[in-house]
Amino acid sequence: MFKPELFNSLKGYNGKTFLSDLIAGIIVGIVALPLAIAFAIASGVGPERGLFTAIIAGFCISFFGGSKVQIGGPTGAFAVIVFGVVQEFGFAGLATATVMAGILLILLGVFKMGGLVKFIPYTIVTGFTAGIAVTIFVGQIGDFLGLTTGKMPGDFIGKIGVYAKSITTINWYSFGMALISLIIIFVWPKVSKKIPGSLIVIILATLLNLVFEKTLGWHTDTIGSRYGEIPSSLPAPALPDFSIGAITKLFPTAISIAVLAAIESLLSAVVADGMIGSKHDSNTELVAQGIANIASPLFGGIPATGAIARTATNIKNGGRTPIAGIVHAVVLLLIMMLLGKYAVYIPMAALSAVLVSVAWNMAGLPAVKALLKGQKSDICVLLVTFLITVFIDLTVAIEVGLGFAAFFFIKKMIDVSEVQTKHNILTGGITDNGKEEELTIPEKTVVYEIEGPLFFGTVRKFELAMEKAKIDCKAFIIRMRNTNYIDAGGLRALEQCKEACDRKKITIILSGVHTQPYMLMEKTGTLNLLGKENVFENISDALNRAKEISE
Repeated sequence: MFKPELFNSLKGYNGKTFLSDLIAGIIVGIVALPLAIAFAIASGVGPERGLFTAIIAGFCISFFGGSKVQIGGPTGAFAVIVFGVVQEFGFAGLATATVMAGILLILLGVFKMGGLVKFIPYTIVTGFTAGIAVTIFVGQIGDFLGLTTGKMPGDFIGKIGVYAKSITTINWYSFGMALISLIIIFVWPKVSKKIPGSLIVIILATLLNLVFEKTLGWHTDTIGSRYGEIPSSLPAPALPDFSIGAITKLFPTAISIAVLAAIESLLSAVVADGMIGSKHDSNTELVAQGIANIASPLFGGIPATGAIARTATNIKNGGRTPIAGIVHAVVLLLIMMLLGKYAVYIPMAALSAVLVSVAWNMAGLPAVKALLKGQKSDICVLLVTFLITVFIDLTVAIEVGLGFAAFFFIKKMIDVSEVQTKHNILTGGITDNGKEEELTIPEKTVVYEIEGPLFFGTVRKFELAMEKAKIDCKAFIIRMRNTNYIDAGGLRALEQCKEACDRKKITIILSGVHTQPYMLMEKTGTLNLLGKENVFENISDALNRAKEISE
């Protein structure tokens, strides 16, 4: 049932809570201002689109969401995808893809798929996050150095090539401003953690640039010189192109946006839960993300998701209900209406410093270093995901990363599985004195014990054990107390074993069958094939049955 957290939070809501939410919302709105502009520019669209997104999507995510403290808006993770789509299809294509992504997110929430994010391995999340960070950093080199590059290509190698050709056009004034801005951003938390360094840098850089340009004639690109004026109101809503051709071309992009929005928003919600000791509703959150990504492009915005940094800022400043997120959206709207005309004076060099700092924080170097000290399979998944994110595409990186992770997981299951043969003495259950009892295996009886799942990856081990055994007995017990899972390959192996034993007039007995294997064998008829009279819960009963057969 869809029930936004806002309505739960309003029960018992009081003036003290509202004051905390109000203060947190105002602070987060101020923090979000430079980030919204910077992420829009990094995505290859006008700065005003970042503001539209933070206002519309931010409001929707807080109003309809399943988290008490989630703050939504444009994020750096989308910059890679959005830049490529805008280059190829323009903003109209991006709007179509984003609305479709919103519909997909709603469907994920309606069909209760919110828990699926738990199945994405930590190595993949770390790899693609680091890859996005590198991509954002590379995208800002031009503005950081003040290079004259012209229109930039969307791919990593192409950008590096353009920078190499235009390195002689470096603007030392822009570079100095960007470098000093970056230093201030990293040092500022030692001065104050309440006011964000990015906001201080934007204000100082804008004021100093106005002074230096008038007095010394120094020039660097600003938002106004590159993008023109920023509107002081939201645009009228407009529907994107939903022709069959547009849907067909942009559907893969819509999937990429939906997957990334789902992953980042739910990860952000999980982090928030840990900070406030609460629990979000992942399916409601996905529906809210879908609504936000449908509404955002209708008002000229770009894709949005939960923003971990802004959510953490909200919590640290006292935000405890969705009201804080709504206040954050209203504050941004008021800033755009009253102060938006002054944003044109913000230097691009200062914004590039903000984005470089975001890329550094996103990279997660401590996590990467820790994983690189781990096992080779994790390192492989991490590096493959990282490299494909940087050089090819984020969605491909997630797909290939999941493929590698699944392959290595299957290999580990195969490695830990084992088939043991027992001929004389067998350990059984736990006796009253706490010791494991020893059981005698009857004559003309062989016991095989399977350790681990019996599935397509481990079937060959089972078959090899059978081939080597050279069974000469009347009863063949397969002990499955440590086999919690079996698949079609495992069932086929048992059936082949049954056929081989029938030719030698050997009876197969199963012992300690768990629920999943039992139900699957019953459903597929394998249980009837083996004979229900030969299937037992414990080894003692199985040995008694073998004794009966042998006599």
